[in-house]
Amino acid sequence: AMAGENGAYRLRCSLLGHGQDVRGLTRGLFPEGGFVSVSRDRTARLWAPDGLNRGFTEMHCMTGHSNFVSCVCIIPPSDLYPRGLIATGGNDHNICIFTVDNPAPLYVLKGHKNTVCSLSSGKFGTLLSGSWDTTAKVWLNDRCMMTLQGHTAAIWAVKILPEQGLMLTGSADKTIKLWKAGRCERTFTGHEDCVRGLAILSEMEFLSCANDASVRRWQISGECLQVYYGHTNYIYSISVFPQCKDFVTTGEDRSLRIWKRGECAQTIRLPAQSIWCCCVLDNGDIVVGASDGIIRVFTESLERTASAEEIQAFENELSQASIDPKTGDLGDINADDLPGREHLKDPGTRDGQTRLIKDNGKVEAYQWSVSEGRWIKIGDVVGSSGATQQTSGKVLFEGKEYDYVFTIDVNESGPSYKLPYNITDDPWLTAYNFLQKNDLNPMFLDQVANFIMDNTKGQTLLNTSAQFSDPFTGAGRYVPGSSSGSSTMPATDPFTGAGRYVPGSAPNAVAPVSGVDPYTGKRSKVENIYFPKKDAVTFDQANPTQILGKLKELNGSAAEEHKLTEDDLIILEKLLSATCNTSAETPTAQQLQTLWRAVNWPEDIVFPALDILRLSVRHPVVNENFCSEKDHVQLTILLLKFLNPKGKQANQLLALRALCNCFVSQAGQKLMMKQRDEIMTQAIEMKSGDNKNIHIALATLTLNYAVCLHKVNNIEGKAQCLSVISTVMEVVQDLEAIFRLLVALGTLISDDTNAVQLAKSLGVDSQIKKYASVSEPAKVKECCRFVLNLL
Repeated sequence: AMAGENGAYRLRCSLLGHGQDVRGLTRGLFPEGGFVSVSRDRTARLWAPDGLNRGFTEMHCMTGHSNFVSCVCIIPPSDLYPRGLIATGGNDHNICIFTVDNPAPLYVLKGHKNTVCSLSSGKFGTLLSGSWDTTAKVWLNDRCMMTLQGHTAAIWAVKILPEQGLMLTGSADKTIKLWKAGRCERTFTGHEDCVRGLAILSEMEFLSCANDASVRRWQISGECLQVYYGHTNYIYSISVFPQCKDFVTTGEDRSLRIWKRGECAQTIRLPAQSIWCCCVLDNGDIVVGASDGIIRVFTESLERTASAEEIQAFENELSQASIDPKTGDLGDINADDLPGREHLKDPGTRDGQTRLIKDNGKVEAYQWSVSEGRWIKIGDVVGSSGATQQTSGKVLFEGKEYDYVFTIDVNESGPSYKLPYNITDDPWLTAYNFLQKNDLNPMFLDQVANFIMDNTKGQTLLNTSAQFSDPFTGAGRYVPGSSSGSSTMPATDPFTGAGRYVPGSAPNAVAPVSGVDPYTGKRSKVENIYFPKKDAVTFDQANPTQILGKLKELNGSAAEEHKLTEDDLIILEKLLSATCNTSAETPTAQQLQTLWRAVNWPEDIVFPALDILRLSVRHPVVNENFCSEKDHVQLTILLLKFLNPKGKQANQLLALRALCNCFVSQAGQKLMMKQRDEIMTQAIEMKSGDNKNIHIALATLTLNYAVCLHKVNNIEGKAQCLSVISTVMEVVQDLEAIFRLLVALGTLISDDTNAVQLAKSLGVDSQIKKYASVSEPAKVKECCRFVLNLL
C-alpha cells in the first residue's frame, strides 16, 4: 500500500485525538505548518508541527457546537485579528468563529435552517457558507449580507473565487452554480449525482468532485475541460497542491488518490471506510481525516517519513480490515468472477500484495509474505446483506445524510416509501412523521415504530440484517445511472427564477432629471457635492395637455367595460392640475378612485394613466392614500406587474418612475422599504434592454433606496443594493444612469465600514475605475473619484 517509488507519498504520522469521524480539515495560517480539524465529536482542534519534524501536537481543542462539526475554514488576518480566525460549521445549523488562542467562540453566526456543511473565506472578511437548507449565505464579520437561492437540494460545497464578487456552490441537485454579486450567472451541469467538493485552480478554472465517483475540471465560462475517473465510490473531498494543477481526492472507497498531470499517480488505501476530508500543507504534505477518528499525514519527504515500525503497524492495521464488497472498495473486481483456491499456487510479486479467492461461496483475502515465501490468510471478506446501517451516516436521502434509509411497503400492490432515520431520533416520532408525510393510515404507527427498533438494534458496520432492502445499494455504493439525493427537499419554496437573489431586503431608486443637475460648471477646488445624498430624486417633467390628449384618444378605442365617461376624463384633468401644482386644490377621493380604474386598463393602452399616477403620487395626499397601510399591497402588485421583461417598454419606464416618485413622502418611503426585496428583485430584470431611459429610471430607483438605507443603516438592504448596482453597472452604457449609480454607491458606503468592505468583496471598485477618466460630463469622473477614495 505504501510503495517507496520516486516521489511516492508515505506515512508521516497518525494523530489520535478526535473521538469520532474527522469531517473537515484546513491548513492553518498560525502556527506555521499547522492545520485545523473538525469532527463529529463536536470539537475543532488546532495542530502544530512538533520540533522533531515528524509529528504534530494538539495546541488546543475548541468547543461551541451542540452537534457534529462538519466543515472548517480559515478567515485571513485583519488589523483586528493579525493571526486570522477559524470558522466552523455544524449540524446545529450554526457557524462558530474562533480566534487561534481561545477554545470558546468569539461569536456565533445563526441564520441557516439546517446543517452547515461547507465554508469558504474571501478577502475583506467575507465568509461564504453552504447548507442542507439549499441556500448559501454571504457573511461579513458577524452579519449575513445576502442569501444565494436557486439550488433545489442541499449545498455540499462552496468556494469564493479569486476574482472579486465571484462565488461557486455545488449541490445535491447535481449542479454547480456561479454567482456574481449575489446573482446566479451560470449553472454547470454534467455530474450525475451530488456534487460534494470544489477546488480552485486559477481565476479561470476549478475542479469539482461528486458522488458519481468522478472529478471534473471546468472553465468559469461553463465548459467542462476534463473528467477524471479512478475512485470506485463517492468522492467526498478535493484539495489542490500549492502553485500547480495537481490535486488529491478522498472518498468512500477507503482511498486517498494523488493526481499528477491529469493521471492518478498514486492510490493510498486506509484502514477506514470513509475518508471524509483532505488538505495539502504548504510543504506539499497531505493530511486526511477518516471515519475511524484518526488523522493521518503523508509526505514525499524522506526526512519526515515515519519510522519503519510505524509504517509496519499501519500496514498491519490495513491488512486486518474486514472488507465489505458491497461498497466497491475492492476496485473493479466482481466477487462472482473471482478464481478458486488454485490461484494461490502462483507466487506473489511483492511483499504485502493481496489476492482474493472464492472458496465454497466465501471470499477470502490473502497476503503474500516474501520472507516466508507463501500466501498468508489475512481474513474473510465479510459480505454485507443489503442493510444500510452506516456508522458514519452516509446514506443519502433527499441530499441529506442519515444513519439508515428504510424502504417500507405498506401493501403488496401500492408504492413503497422511503423512511430516513438517525440513531438519535425517537422511533415513535419518526414513525408518526413518516405516516403523516405520506398520508398513511395512523393505525400503522406501532408496526412502523417496531420495525425501526427491530432493524436498528446493536448494528455494527459489518453485522447487518437482511430483512429489508436498501434503496441505495448497500453501504452507499456508487451504481452508475442511479442517484441518491437528487430529489428536491420537501416543503421548500421552489425558488422563483434560476438562482434568484433573495437577500434580507430590497431597495428602490430614482434619479435627478434634466434641469435638476447641480453638477456642472467649472469649480476651482472640487468638493464632494454628490453624496451622501439626503433626498429622493423624482421624475417631475410633465406635459398635462399631451397626457390627457393621449388618454382621450385611447379611451375612444377602449372596450366598453374599460371606457371612461366624459365626467371621468374631467375628474382626471382636475387631478393632474392639482398634482402638477397648476391649481391650489387638493386631490379628492373620487379623483383617486377614477385614477385607479384607469391604471387597471389593459397593457396596450394603460400608459397615459400610468403617467398620471407617476405625477400624482408626488402629492402628499395621493402618496398617503396609495401607499398607506390599507391599500399599499394593490399599488405594489400593480406596478410590479408592469416590470415584466416581456412587457411594453413605455409601461416599464413609467412604472419605474412611479416607484421612484413614491419616495417623496413618509408613507411612500415606508412602503418602498417594506417591499424592497420584491421591488428590487423585479426591477433588476429591467437591466437587459437597451432603453437608456429605463436604465436611468432603474438607477434612480437604486439611488432612492440608497438614500433611505443611509438613514436606517440596514446592512442586508445595503447588500442587496450593492448587488444591484454591481449587476446593472455591467450592462448599462448611458452615462447619466452610471452617474446615478455612482451617487447611490457613494451614499451607501458613506460612514459605514461594513458597507465599504462588502463593496470591495463584490469587486465594485474594479468595475467603476474606468469612469474616473470620463471627460464629459465631468460629474461622472468627479463622483467616481470620490467613491474610489472611500474604497
